[in-house]
Formats: sequence, C-alpha cells, structure tokens
Amino acid sequence: MTCRPDNNAEVIDPFKENYDNYLLIDAGANMVNKKFTRDLEPVLQRAKDSGVQKIIVPCTSLRTSKEALRLARIYPGALYSTAGIHPHEAKSWEDGYYDELKDIAKNTECVAIGICGLDYNKDFSTPDTQRKVFELQVSLAVELKKPIMLHQKGAHEDFFLILKKYSAGLPIAIMHSFTGSSEEATDYINFGMYIGITGGLCKDSSGNGIKKLLNDGTLTLDRILVQTDSPFMYPNARAATLSETVKSSLTQRSLGFLQRYCTFHRNEPCSLPVLVELIAGFIGKKPDEVALATAFNALKLFGMS
Repeated sequence: MTCRPDNNAEVIDPFKENYDNYLLIDAGANMVNKKFTRDLEPVLQRAKDSGVQKIIVPCTSLRTSKEALRLARIYPGALYSTAGIHPHEAKSWEDGYYDELKDIAKNTECVAIGICGLDYNKDFSTPDTQRKVFELQVSLAVELKKPIMLHQKGAHEDFFLILKKYSAGLPIAIMHSFTGSSEEATDYINFGMYIGITGGLCKDSSGNGIKKLLNDGTLTLDRILVQTDSPFMYPNARAATLSETVKSSLTQRSLGFLQRYCTFHRNEPCSLPVLVELIAGFIGKKPDEVALATAFNALKLFGMS
C-alpha cells in the first residue's frame, strides 16, 4: 500500500533543480536484497536525486558479503560494503569462513564487519552457535581494526558480555537499525557505541524506545547514524504515533520521494530525507543540521572520503 498525498497538498516535483538537497549518507540499506534485483540503477539514481551521497550495504551472509563488495566496485564512491554473518545465519558458518570474511574485509570498499550479533527472539540458529559466530566476528573486527555493525534482540546480557570481553581492543561499534529499549541503548551509548535510527521510529509506541531517547536528550546527534534499512523499515510519516509537531517538520520535497517511490513492501534510500526531518522534529533541530551531523558521523566512523 502506497501513501498518497492529501488532495489539497501542493504537488512538488522532486526533480526540480531549484531545491537544495540535504547532505545525506544512508548508513544501512540492503541493496543486495532480491527486491532491488531488477531496477537497482533507477533506485540508486533516485537516492542521489534525494540527496543521498553514499550508501553502506550491510551484509548478513558470506554470499551477500561477496555480492555487496561486487556492487561497491561497480559503483565506486557511492556504495560501500560490509562483511559479516547475521545471527539468523550463524548456523551456516563453516570452517574457512573467518579467512573468507577477512579477505573480503581487507578491501577498501568494505568499511565494516557485520551485521553480526545475537538474536534470541527467533531460533533460526541456536544461542550457542550464535555466540560462537558472533565472538569470531568481534575478533575479526579487532584484528582488522574495522568498525563493527551489530544486531541484538532478546539477548542483551550475553551480547554485552561478549563485547566487554573485547573492550580493550574493540573498534567503533554501531547498533544497526536499533529497535530496543532506552535502557539497552543507554548501556550502548555509555559504552561508546553509535545508534542507527530507521523508519522504525514511526512505529515506536512503547514510550521506552528511540523516541524517549530523543525526547529526553539521551541520544545526541554525535551518536546517531541514519539508515533506511531498505527495503524494510518504511518511515510511515502518517503514523498515529507521531505528534503533529513532529509531522510539521516534514517538507513536500521529501514527502514527494516517499510517496512516489516507497511503499510498506519496498522502502528505498530516497526516503532518507523524511527520516532526517522526523528526527529533527523530535529534537528541535533544523533538518539540515541533522543531515550534516549524521553524514559527518558516517564519514568519520567508516573512513569514507
């Protein structure tokens, strides 16, 4: 289902040249997902038109790690890859995977290890297997001194124990597409980690998640990365969970991309301006300030030029 603009809303052409784009970096969009197989080129062009300068393609398996590296070489300076095994895929780990991931991660186009971590909410891989595979990837990040992109659900205590074990040499750590509690996030922030915010912000109705962190100032701009997590995490700008004050931060320019090209079934990187405007509405900042700060964070963390 695609969101449509209000009947009396001004119709804006998102490709008109007299609009200044935000400076945006999507720190997590799944461009290797099969939903982008047939039209990746126009998807990337729309992202560029919306202001997205660079996209990091997080990986969940050895296969996608190889595929993301291939795409990063086809689109140099625009796409960057990671190398990692998601906890759901931990059961696929085989002898030799460490060295194969290492070979991929050594490439300059590959800017992080991950997505890796623990997920006890779904038993696609057993907890013991998840912990083993997660720790191996933390070791790889330490060895290569590469940032690590993390995932955790229902496993906060075990997850944190492993990270603390490597705290002396742990490189920069990012919680990818964070949807956990404010208590978990506070632990991560105090540990020096960065929080990836997605369109899940629109669905947060718990009163104890990302919205609380933004509202009370716990999560500041110097610790935020913005991610579409495309094709997932559609930022529903009409969600009842969003206040009218926050919605008033949205521009027709950004809504134009969201409403024309993104749906609940397939989000795209061109929705990133809407996410930035929503965050700006929550923290009382200008959207271009949020865009610039989060872009600077990504450039610094991932060593992109």
